[in-house]
Amino acid sequence: MKVRVTWVQPEDLVGHELRQAAEDGRDARAIARRWYEAGGAPAPERAGASTPAAPELRALAERLLDELALLESPLEADEPTELMAIRAACPNWPALRTDPPPVSQDQLHAAWLGRAAGCLLGKPVEKLPLAGIRALARATGNWPLATWFSAKGLPAELTATYPWNRRSAPTSLAENIDGMPEDDDLNYPLLTVLLLQRYGLSFTTCDLARLWLDELPAGRTFTAERVAYRNLLDGIEPPHTARYRNPFREWIGARIRADVHGWTHPGDPSAAAEQAHRDAVLTHTANGVYGAMFTAAALAEAAGGGSDVHGALAAGLRVVPPRSRFAHAVRFGVGAARGESGFDAVADRLHAEYGSYHWVHVLPNAALLAAALTHADGDFSDSICRAVSGGWDTDSNGATAGSLAGLLAGSPDALPDRWTTPLKNRLATSVPGFDSIGFDALAGQTHRLIHKEAHRP
Repeated sequence: MKVRVTWVQPEDLVGHELRQAAEDGRDARAIARRWYEAGGAPAPERAGASTPAAPELRALAERLLDELALLESPLEADEPTELMAIRAACPNWPALRTDPPPVSQDQLHAAWLGRAAGCLLGKPVEKLPLAGIRALARATGNWPLATWFSAKGLPAELTATYPWNRRSAPTSLAENIDGMPEDDDLNYPLLTVLLLQRYGLSFTTCDLARLWLDELPAGRTFTAERVAYRNLLDGIEPPHTARYRNPFREWIGARIRADVHGWTHPGDPSAAAEQAHRDAVLTHTANGVYGAMFTAAALAEAAGGGSDVHGALAAGLRVVPPRSRFAHAVRFGVGAARGESGFDAVADRLHAEYGSYHWVHVLPNAALLAAALTHADGDFSDSICRAVSGGWDTDSNGATAGSLAGLLAGSPDALPDRWTTPLKNRLATSVPGFDSIGFDALAGQTHRLIHKEAHRP
């Protein structure tokens, strides 16, 4: 019996890297021809591993991955990864705040609850196509999406055609919810809290790597994070961990780690973005890094209390190179939302534009997040429901939308009971020291991190 470890098998990575090359403008046709003529397969469409390949393909895959890494992208000048180059490319980079406004513990409590509720809403339909999400919700009278998904009353043929997420359905359908189950979209913010408690706001990327090796089980990592984890174990140091045989470096993973960086810098998008950058470059490059910086800056702006959702999104764009594909995706999402009265039409426009990307890639999800938040105009329920109903990485988009909308709502009491009561103020996690913690306690710990000095172990 062979163990097929998802997201790291070289013979699976080649297909993903060929796809990445096509997206960033590298001419990899000759390499692709060699791969497919040898019997190699394209990237798995939705899962993390394909069927086992012939043993001789692994050595070829490793050689081709190294050759692909040598191809230069014509987009690199407009999509830098280094912080100084990013700042130089951003003409409206926000000024550092020397007198940041306070953020209340209630605001952070609402942000944590919002992140959990949005994530949980999206969990049962993660990986499903847009048509499946719509069909499942319509069959139970829940479209436009307004509450939790349910399997009650669904025709058997519909669930056979569009099966719920196997791991998530037992804990995330309306009839099954009993507190917040474990999810990487919550694990990573918890790890950020632990990171800042140990190393303070001046942590380094190497501090984060050390924390992961100490506290994060490898089996709880996916895509770019799993590749970077493997690279660390192989002795590769940051930031090379993000580049070496890592075709997922522009996917969504860094974005789901960004919330606490924004929450702990109220009114200071610049500092939040720089902190998120130090986190993101462990695993991501270019647009993958911008996803984290954009999210942290938008949340910092919202935490400052002086902007609505549209101002927060604009603040996020100020820390992203304006000629990058990420900036274009956000602008496209905002424009689509402003041009349509119904969100189904918005989602259809987004899928027509970005449907060729993998469902975990940062670009389609950036467009969807921006569109959902713009269209909802600050309403909490509409924000998470639109983010999930647009498909792609449903739990991650729901989580980030809920975080920002919850923060803007200002307190847990401002969030509808149907979203918060089933959470039972209880979060399951494998992150040490946090299992079964309450969201109110998390808000208190997060609040104490603001302006925390480093205390290295």
